[in-house]
Amino acid sequence: MKRCFISLYARLQQMAAKGQKFLAKHGGMCNIAAGVIRLTTLTNPLIESGAPSMASIGTPLTPSATKIMLLGSGELGKEVAIEAMRLGAEVIAVDRYDNAPAMQVAHRSYPMNMLDGAALRRIIETEKPDLIVPEIEAIATDTLVELEKEGFTVVPTARATRLTMNREGIRRLAAEELGLSTSAYRFADTEEEYRAAIAAIGLPCVVKPVMSSSGKGQSTVKTEADIDKAWAYSQEGGRTGSGRIIVEGFVEFDYEITQLTVRHVGGTSYCDPIGHLQVDGDYRLSWQPQPMSAKAMEEARRVAKVITDALGGHGIFGVELFIKGDSVIFSEVSPRPHDTGLVTVISQNMSEFALHARAILGLPIPAITQRGPAASSVVLVEGNGTGPTFGNLDKALAEPETQLLLFGKAEVKGKRRLGVALALADTIEEAKAKAQRVSSAVTVAF
Repeated sequence: MKRCFISLYARLQQMAAKGQKFLAKHGGMCNIAAGVIRLTTLTNPLIESGAPSMASIGTPLTPSATKIMLLGSGELGKEVAIEAMRLGAEVIAVDRYDNAPAMQVAHRSYPMNMLDGAALRRIIETEKPDLIVPEIEAIATDTLVELEKEGFTVVPTARATRLTMNREGIRRLAAEELGLSTSAYRFADTEEEYRAAIAAIGLPCVVKPVMSSSGKGQSTVKTEADIDKAWAYSQEGGRTGSGRIIVEGFVEFDYEITQLTVRHVGGTSYCDPIGHLQVDGDYRLSWQPQPMSAKAMEEARRVAKVITDALGGHGIFGVELFIKGDSVIFSEVSPRPHDTGLVTVISQNMSEFALHARAILGLPIPAITQRGPAASSVVLVEGNGTGPTFGNLDKALAEPETQLLLFGKAEVKGKRRLGVALALADTIEEAKAKAQRVSSAVTVAF
């Protein structure tokens, strides 16, 4: 009996040692007394799945490192990586192709098909990141759900990542479970179902793959003549190839906004609304703040809080909304930085990327302040080539109160966003014009 007790006590000591190692990294104490392990955290007690509270951050490339793995390494992931590294995190960048923008600044990188669950699991189990941070939709989310159950932390949560990668999941959550106002919609798997959905919704309507981004596969059906082309395009533009689509009723709106919403250890914070111009479903121009009535602002933030609370976790969310007068209609939400939010690099005291990094690391978010009217204008290129060279930068950067971000994308096939110009001015219209002058001054050669 004594031997069994000693064996059990030794096992408890081993468990306590493991707990102490974890808490030494994240802040806390571990004691064993009377056969009971007591774990005491020194950090915020409100620890939620997808949002650990961290009192400390280790040193990169050492055993104490706080490791962040980015799943998706485009221009938004690059800015997240930079902000996380400023806070002392070790960053591992993953994407489907080598030399993606975030890979150029990360400590390590892996090119791989992130829809391959087994391969994704191998990399995560090898690296053992403290935080898994999805930055795109095309990921094996079922694998992330499994890994989260096994103890890995997915930002904001694996459930949020799975719901928002698929327009059907997030639309059903918003409209059918949360009762938020949305456009009319139908889903279809076949061309026959698609035509029936259009008949039910009516014209004009919008057709999108349930899994796509940056406007790929998206088109507006205005007349009967557009129906065949819209179906074909929707089957070409999906993240995982041909498949299920959503047909949405056309919404009459005055303007559309991105309401950046940050869930963090101190609660929920909001950035000023961002207005934006979309062409073929892809952003071209954004500005902040978008003027709107106090009532519409209040409703926009209410809707943003309802949907982000339902998704859970910590981090920044890009909530896309249509505004008509004082009415607010939910469109979509991304549980990560939003491309229209690139304007915040110049417009706010903390960009959306800095806010995301702080929130996911369990760090406080003090007051978010606006520096003044600001705008962003993309550097868009059309063609085919590799290794683009950017010219006329002396003229582009001569504008006062401007910045130019060049993303470092090595290849262009068709249309691709290679950079963004940012500007501050006395008015929104002046900021838009200034940003557009900077972006249009940049020349690109292959």
